[in-house]
Order: sequence, then structure tokens, then C-alpha cells
Amino acid sequence: MDMQGKIALVTAAASGAGRAGALILAREGAAVAVVDQNEAGAKAVVDEIKRGGGRALALAGDLRDDKFSRDIVAATVKEFGGLDCVWNHLGIPGPSVIDDLEGWDLSVDLNLRSQLITTNAALAQMTARRKGSILFTASTSGLVGSPWSPTYSAAKAGVIGLVNAYAPILVKENITINAVAPGFIETAMTAAIPLATREVGRRINSLQQGGQTVDVAETVAWYANPASSSVTGNVVRVCGQSMLGA
Repeated sequence: MDMQGKIALVTAAASGAGRAGALILAREGAAVAVVDQNEAGAKAVVDEIKRGGGRALALAGDLRDDKFSRDIVAATVKEFGGLDCVWNHLGIPGPSVIDDLEGWDLSVDLNLRSQLITTNAALAQMTARRKGSILFTASTSGLVGSPWSPTYSAAKAGVIGLVNAYAPILVKENITINAVAPGFIETAMTAAIPLATREVGRRINSLQQGGQTVDVAETVAWYANPASSSVTGNVVRVCGQSMLGA
């Protein structure tokens, strides 16, 4: 891959697959805006990128704030002079009961609404230049539903719907939009899942293991690469043939 001279923005990039993706994009030559609520974590990723000779910017805040969701795009453009790729990676688990409306609002706000706001802010930049790549982290839960978290499933299904709806519109602007749908991935978030469920997730994976964050990150990096510019409107499962959602 060759991302030399490209500028990327990654949300939820202080840990897990987001961190891995930020490091991989920087490894391939991109300048990276590292966005996370965890300021110390975001700065640690930026420091690691800079030690490797790359360019990076830490942006810390709450993506439930519509202004912050827009401002991260403006800050990236101001720092690096443009924006070529946005990876909306943020994802939090939702409540296990359907009638928890407060939990529903939180899940939809972070897993879907904030990503739409950031995407629209990025598109204002990309359409002016007639190039760019929009990426999302969906989930196998968004494809088949998860009995453990109906709200998370609904929000991630919404992400998939955004990809399908935007693709034919953005292709006219020379902008691609795609998503990855991870299955069970070994992260701090999935570590909260009961041990027995995690072990099932590992055993029904065709590789007999939980997925790794780098698996998701490398897939996204391929999407972000200009060499994949003919690929749009796709949702790629990163699940080892397992539909246990992440």
C-alpha cells in the first residue's frame, strides 16, 4: 500500500482496532488525526506515530457533541491541509433490553448519529476536491442481529444502511464508501462478554480463535488505499466465517 501524502482521520483510535488502524495508515505514509475520548490514549498513539517518523494529531472529546463531531474534520484540515480518508470506527455496546430508552439513545448517538455528522462534515471537504474515502466499522450484529444487544444491532444495521444509501450518490463525486463488519474480535469491549460466550466465539471461528484487531485494521487500510478506488458500497465481514457479532 502507498498512502504517502494522504490524510486520514480515525475515531476511537486510542485502543483496539482503531489504534491498530491509525498505526497502519501512518506506517503506509498517511498523516493521521487520532480521535478518542481518552486524551492520554490518543496522545500515546500520536507519540508512537511520531517516533516512527510520521505525522499525527490527537483530538480528544465526546462524539455525542455534534459540534465536536464536526470540529474534528476542521481541525484535521487545518493541521494537515486536507482530508482524504475518514474511518468512523467508534462502537460501544448497547443495553440487552429493548425498552431501555436511555441506553438506546446513547447507542444510537455514538454508533450511528455521530458518525453521520462527521461523515457529512468530511464530505463537504471531499466533494470540493472530488476524491476521498469514507469508512465505517459495522458488525456482524448489524447483519444478523444480536440477542445480547438489540440496540447495538440496530445502530450497526443503520451504518450498513448508510453505506448502501450513500454509495450511488458519492460515486458521482469520485468518493468511495465502505464498511467492515467484524465478528468476535479480542478487544477490551468484548472482554466484558461472559467467558463462556467468548469461548464459543473462538471455537466457531474457522481459525479456532478470536479475531485480532489487526485483521480489522488491515482491511480498512486496504479500503483507504487509492488502489482500491473502484470498490465502493461494500460491507466486508471480518469474522472467520462466524456470525457471533462484535
